[in-house]
Amino acid sequence: MKKEFVVIGLGRFGGSIVSELIQQGADVMAIDKQPERVDEFAPIATQAVVADTTDESVLKSLGIRNFEHVIIAIGDDIQSSILTTLMLKEIGVQKITVKAQNDYHEKVLRKIGADHVVHPERDMGIRIANNMMSNNVLDYLELSDEHSIMEIKANHLIEGHTIINLDIRVRYGINIVAIKRGHEIIVSPQADEIIHEGDILIVIGADVDISRFEKKMMN
Repeated sequence: MKKEFVVIGLGRFGGSIVSELIQQGADVMAIDKQPERVDEFAPIATQAVVADTTDESVLKSLGIRNFEHVIIAIGDDIQSSILTTLMLKEIGVQKITVKAQNDYHEKVLRKIGADHVVHPERDMGIRIANNMMSNNVLDYLELSDEHSIMEIKANHLIEGHTIINLDIRVRYGINIVAIKRGHEIIVSPQADEIIHEGDILIVIGADVDISRFEKKMMN
């Protein structure tokens, strides 16, 4: 069966989610208060609706409770974002992901039951900053305020070394969870795996430890 989603708020963030979910083969109900935005996504969404999602009767009439996952991507209207989240929880939606504007907004969303909170602008800013600061860091995913997964490109300085020889876990407190080598992905590489120049090391750990490894071993 196809996965079913509702996306509320069709700005840049919400609109990109609708497009990607449809491309991945999901059924998507796209909702916004602005008719012109709904018209833009009507040709691609499974269903596109002009609606005020802070009205509980509207949510019930749309049958949103029957969808497995609702994404609230409302832009700058924090009050509407919070009220919509609250209404969805009250009518029994199983999984709710919400875009937060700031840390205070996130705290409120979590208190009222949001399952997952995202900060797309902040996260993208952090990712871009990390990429700009180092030629070796290719991508970045925040796991918490202090821990991340990073893709780091191996250079000539560590070429020919094995993982155990580098002693990364003991010296830096981080783990190499996978290595991308061309089209091959080595998951949970063995301690005697030899690192080649150009390998993409997928490392997990505390941000300060990853940064220490990247600066001391790769530069």
